[in-house]
Amino acid sequence: MSDEKAKQCLVCERGADVTPLIPLEYRGERLWICPQHLPVLIHDPSQLTGRLAGAEHLRPAEHHD
Repeated sequence: MSDEKAKQCLVCERGADVTPLIPLEYRGERLWICPQHLPVLIHDPSQLTGRLAGAEHLRPAEHHD
């Protein structure tokens, strides 16, 4: 798989030619997420189950509203 092919949001699969992408590393793997889906990773990572290995074990951020 080419590096450019790998540069797509792990949720919506849009590439950097369509949306900005934010790099992240998880379990030794380089992944990408777009700004639209970053809140999912932060606030409800269980929604990423099936797209991100171990997502069901990630804890959402605590809210201090």
